[in-house]
Amino acid sequence: MEPSVISAVLALAGSLIGTFAGILTGGKLTQYRLKMLERKVEKHNNLIERMYALEDKAHLQEEKIKVVNHRIEDLEEQLKC
Repeated sequence: MEPSVISAVLALAGSLIGTFAGILTGGKLTQYRLKMLERKVEKHNNLIERMYALEDKAHLQEEKIKVVNHRIEDLEEQLKC
């Protein structure tokens, strides 16, 4: 075989190996980035759920305060009479 054909075949093989290695490495990097993004989204969603729970608790506390204030007003009225 001629040296130019051998070098062309070796160059083709090297190019193919390099291309596939690059594709595999890029795929792994993409998978890693997606996994990190999913973790961030999960943390965000947990925060949102906790905020809803806190808002519900705050609403209940406000209602309790209104009831207590109303009872205090009733007691004050009873003491005035």
